[in-house]
Parts: sequence; C-alpha cells; structure tokens
Amino acid sequence: MRASSQRLSLFVLACAGLVALSWAPQPANAWDRGVVQTFAVLPADAPKIEGLTVGSDGKVYVSTFDPTGPAPSQLFVFHSNGNLMRRVNIAGSSQATLGLGFNPVTRQLLVIDFGASKVLNVDPNTGASTVFMTVTGTAGLNALTFDDNGNAYVSDSFQGIIWKTGPSGGAGTVWKQDPLLTTTGVPGFGANGIGFNKARSIMFVANTGNDTLVQIAVTNVGGTLMAGAATVFTNSINGADGIVLDNDDNIWVVANQSDEVVVVDPTGKAIAKLGDFNGVKDGVTQGLLFPASQAFSKDGKSLFVTNLELDLRAIGGPQTVDSQWAAQVQRHSIAKLPAVIPPIP
Repeated sequence: MRASSQRLSLFVLACAGLVALSWAPQPANAWDRGVVQTFAVLPADAPKIEGLTVGSDGKVYVSTFDPTGPAPSQLFVFHSNGNLMRRVNIAGSSQATLGLGFNPVTRQLLVIDFGASKVLNVDPNTGASTVFMTVTGTAGLNALTFDDNGNAYVSDSFQGIIWKTGPSGGAGTVWKQDPLLTTTGVPGFGANGIGFNKARSIMFVANTGNDTLVQIAVTNVGGTLMAGAATVFTNSINGADGIVLDNDDNIWVVANQSDEVVVVDPTGKAIAKLGDFNGVKDGVTQGLLFPASQAFSKDGKSLFVTNLELDLRAIGGPQTVDSQWAAQVQRHSIAKLPAVIPPIP
C-alpha cells in the first residue's frame, strides 16, 4: 500500500511538472539575434561608409561619408563573395556622400552628395560623374528610391522634404513636405530611409531623430504618383535609418542607435529584431555598430548592412552609448546576415 502511494505521488508530481512546462514562457526566436558575419573589411585608409546598394550584377556598391576628411568621396565595389573589385574616386563630389541606387529604368547609378546638396550620376567603373539633381534651401539629402517610371525621390533630413525629379534629372521639386519629416532629436536627422510598398499606395520614411516610421499616402493619377497625408506609422525604432521592403511588404529598418535590424509587418508590429553589437576586435566591428544602410542580395537570401561607426562627437554632436566604441574602430566594414524572419512559437 505504501509503494502504491509513493508511485501515485510521483505520478502526480510528474503531471504537475508537465503542466508547468506547458505554461512556461517559450523563447521568441525572432528576437534571437542570430549570426552576423563580416562580409567585407575596407582597406585601412578607407573613410567611413554609409550608402549601400546591390546591382543587377549582384555586386555590392558602397559610398564613403567622412565630413571631416578630404574630398572627393569614394565608391567601393565588392563581388558577391566579399572580395574588393574596384575603388574609384567620385569625381566632383564632396567628402560626404550618403544613399545610392541604380535607377531601374535608366540603369544609372545615382549617388547622393550630402555635403554639396545634390545628386550625382556616377559611372561605377571610372567614378566620372555629372550632376543629376539639384535642390534649394539648406538641404540634408540622405536616401533615395524610385517608382516604376524611373522618377527619383530623395529624402531631405533637414528640411523635412521628399524631393522628386524625372528619369533624366534636373531641378528637384517638392513632392511632400511635412513636420513629421523633421526632428529636434538625436541624431539630428529627420527624413532618412525611404521606400514604397508593392502597390505604390504608401511611401514609408524613417525619421531618425524621432525614432519613427512615417507613412505617406500615395495616389496614382494617370500614372503620376501624388503624395497625400503623412502620419506616424509606428514608433520606438531607436535611430531608424535606412529601410528596405521585402516581397511581403515587411519593412526592414536599421536602427543605428540600438545596433540592430528591426523588421515590422504591414500593420506596424515588430516581428523580428536581428543582429547586435559584439565588440571591436583588432580595430574591426564585430556585428553591427551604427548600422546605416542595407540591401538584399540578388538572390534575396542575405542582407548587407554598412557599419557607419559614427562617433557623433567628432561632428559636433553629443555622446551616445556607442560613441566610445565607434572611436575605437580602425577599419570600416560591411556586415551580412541571413534575410530570414525567424518564427515566434
């Protein structure tokens, strides 16, 4: 009788344990930072890099951003395996370029010259350039995107404007201006990364200083995209910088103040947080440090991210939690991580 009671007690305890396990919190795999590889390390004398794009040839193109350094900026071209193929000066540029991208219609490589408030049409083989777009005012041109007709849209971080020009360039016109695209926060950049959803019914704009994603309603009028109301789409992405949208209209945002990639779905809900900062080893960032721009690989399996590694104090800004780490970096790098959204059990 005593043995039976003991067996019954053990059975009850085992069942209780199973019930407890079934109610225990399960790990959210989508917040498992995963493995961030170093795709490429730039030469020791290379300036900081900010803009990044992937060409139809699968090569990775990055431009340099060094506000305190000498002109001109440089363009680096990497093979899809990470080998450096080419390094050229961007003729006629300042020392500070930002976003770049290939026009899907004209195939021209456009590079934003932040320091000179213009956009350049750059030969990716030689670095020769011509002025593609000019704007007015005290501009802070930052990122660009295109519509299906090859029109270019460029964010202006200082004036809170999205500028537009046609496939052949020229003077930019104000497509949208709104207070939601300006900021008094840190870092002091308002409108930054931009991109359309697949239906071309919304343009998303990252506001870095406000930690927000802004959505601008878009109406197609006879083949021309017209900007509507701007509203805050979602909040609390710490230093929302470059953005890219996937085939499901999920928005991948690099958060430059929290050293991660935040993925939000079309409702504005975070569905993944990927990557992290893992220190500086031998002068090279491990993981992500002030990530700024990103692009999917040609096959869509990987995400390339530039580590801007910007110490804001060096350009007259305040100290941030990453400033002292950024000051330790001796060689700049491009990170690579799987373009996968892990499931949340």
